[in-house]
Amino acid sequence: MEEILRVENISKNFPGVLAVDNVSFSLQKGEILALVGENGAGKSTLTNMLGGVLSPDQGRIILDGKSVSFQSSHDAIRKGISTVFQELSLVSNLSVAENIFANRHPVGPVNNIRWRKLYQETKDLLGKFILDLDPVMLVKRLSMGQRQILEILKAISTKPIVLILDEPTSSLAEAEIDYLFHNIRKLQDQGMSFIYTTHKLSEVFKIANRVMVMRDGKYVGIEKVTEVTEADLVSMMVGRQIRNVYGAVSGKTFSSEYFRVVNFCREGVFHKITFGLRRGEILGLAGLVGAGRTELARAIFGAEPKDSGQIYLDGNPVKIAGPRDAIRYRIAYLTEDRKALGLFLGMQIRDNLIAPFLKQLSSSIGFMKEKLINRHAREKVKEFAIATPTIYQKVLNLSGGNQQKCLVAMWMGIRPEVIIFDEPTRGVDVGARVEIYQKLRGFASAGTGIIVISSDLAELIGMCDRILVMHQGEIKGEVLPENYSEELILSFATGINNQPLICTTAPDAKENLKS
Repeated sequence: MEEILRVENISKNFPGVLAVDNVSFSLQKGEILALVGENGAGKSTLTNMLGGVLSPDQGRIILDGKSVSFQSSHDAIRKGISTVFQELSLVSNLSVAENIFANRHPVGPVNNIRWRKLYQETKDLLGKFILDLDPVMLVKRLSMGQRQILEILKAISTKPIVLILDEPTSSLAEAEIDYLFHNIRKLQDQGMSFIYTTHKLSEVFKIANRVMVMRDGKYVGIEKVTEVTEADLVSMMVGRQIRNVYGAVSGKTFSSEYFRVVNFCREGVFHKITFGLRRGEILGLAGLVGAGRTELARAIFGAEPKDSGQIYLDGNPVKIAGPRDAIRYRIAYLTEDRKALGLFLGMQIRDNLIAPFLKQLSSSIGFMKEKLINRHAREKVKEFAIATPTIYQKVLNLSGGNQQKCLVAMWMGIRPEVIIFDEPTRGVDVGARVEIYQKLRGFASAGTGIIVISSDLAELIGMCDRILVMHQGEIKGEVLPENYSEELILSFATGINNQPLICTTAPDAKENLKS
């Protein structure tokens, strides 16, 4: 195959950190090269250098036979390398068309935007990828999944030689991932080359030709995906063997149902949602993007409105008008968007860890108890293995995995009766995933009921004791462990399987319901 990109002895230093250490590799024309490694392995720094965001301290980049250097990401795009970053760059108050052709609008003789041509070019581009979006629609009205695909489409519109994708499926459901992969393969057939960064190792085997592993800023190796297993990659990434990512499931017994949601409705979003949860149970909530899972969870927590419905805790009705009420009843909701909605990135770790229960850490006249706060923060940092030199470190300086562990530690401070965890391992490496799964199993073993919302079906199957599946705002199916399969879950999620739902509560607790 023809070599399209070669990276030779590239390095990047930050104060006190050698982020990328003498890395070399090549990319062939029409190849999809997966890039994997734990958080902090150097993947982002490497791709930022290839995408023009950072300049290497040494080494060189050879693109299509020519040595190149980039002054900016715009310069990299102009020379043929475009990057889709995990943090989306779309402007929510602009239209689909304006976002795709940002700074590249077709203009007239007096530099006026030719709106009709702009919308037509956008419509043509959307049509090539069979994407049913109105070019005039504001981006803020799109789902996270639609925004992710739009971001990729924006990069593709620049006609790059090499397209770098950083965690492109982090906001997508299975059907959308299949759609994305179909279009990546179509572009691959046309000769486009890809560097595909992901924490989901299962995707490596679905989409990539070869896989490159990094650890501690260094190149570990490149392998053909047909010649390695997922366990091989994990060992290369972490430097040790991890036998069971999801942890042990055997021997679980449950007490009676103690938490129940009855007839939750919100017009146009979810309808007549009823289910129960047992102590120690991990209940999965599956569905495609737009099925209403996150909106339902936020409504239970009081962060979004509902039109009707009731919550019962230990058989007693509870009224939750807002998150403060949910916290009072010790119901925790861990958002899927930790950076925008879950954490205070510009604040210290210790301040984040006490955010949900400040009152318990203050005196009767409102002064914060500094010694108690610091002791609590140090205990949680140690308990959740948050990698930081100090509790005074700003959260934005933590890796994705450590930010997620900080989010979990924050909410465990209220000693929750119910944990609702939305996309628990989004953007988290395999090592941090294992730690989060172990913590969830520990909470469940201590008697806490957990609801896990995830677009990763392998994660739901590996972690959950039951899985409820939503489609267009309704629960369409319940899948028990003896019937677990991705195909069955997807049949409910897509509406193909219309079998009547047998039960939406704990199988051994129906007689104990109070409603």
